[in-house]
Amino acid sequence: MQIPSADATLRIDAQGLLCPLPVLKLRKALRDLAPGAQVQLLATDPAAVIDVPHFCQQGGHELLSVEPSENGARLFTVRRG
Repeated sequence: MQIPSADATLRIDAQGLLCPLPVLKLRKALRDLAPGAQVQLLATDPAAVIDVPHFCQQGGHELLSVEPSENGARLFTVRRG
């Protein structure tokens, strides 16, 4: 995983991983970024639709969007709080 430049968005591929791994990967990525930076998480875990919004709310991050993707995955875009 590379830390993006200020205008780039980090993308995490968590396809095939089950709870709690997608959120743990997201938490680790956000910890290394400056406030306001964005991360996209691609996850196939059905629990992610509950876990990611809850994580954002508890951690002070902003869930910007949730979009359907290929193979039943969802793409979550999060801004670090």
